Amino acid sequence: MKVVAYTDGSSRGNPGPGGYGAILSYVGPDGVEHRKEFNAGYRRTTNNRMELMGAIVALEALRRPCEVELHSDSQYVVNAFNKHWVEGWQRKGWVTAGKKPVKNPDLWKRLIAAMEPHDVHWVWVKGHAGHALNERADTLATVAADGGAGPLRDDKGFA
Repeated sequence: MKVVAYTDGSSRGNPGPGGYGAILSYVGPDGVEHRKEFNAGYRRTTNNRMELMGAIVALEALRRPCEVELHSDSQYVVNAFNKHWVEGWQRKGWVTAGKKPVKNPDLWKRLIAAMEPHDVHWVWVKGHAGHALNERADTLATVAADGGAGPLRDDKGFA
């Protein structure tokens, strides 16, 4: 089964209130598109944490192994996989090439676990460039950061 996902994160201040947005799209054998949207907001977080949460939530929502084309406007997230940074961080015990601790290891580990059953292809898309589903993911994320997706949550992994 092939699924296309668009994800985004938002933060009002960095750190500040933030949110993520995620969209899953699947075209069934009958040719009908099925779409599901997710978003949630947090009281105090960072943009990068919300970019990661968007991808995590999209992948965790899948109930069986899928081929996933995951679109994000976050080079931080996309390059971590396409340029194999994550593999190096894991090999070095979650330390960067500059010998500093990797930021957000809790979410990186959760994302890696969420990817495990799937064949994920990471695609970078330029933000605010007219890609309809990227723009929708951005709207979901900003609405959530502003409290429009329900009460803001605590980001327990944010120090």
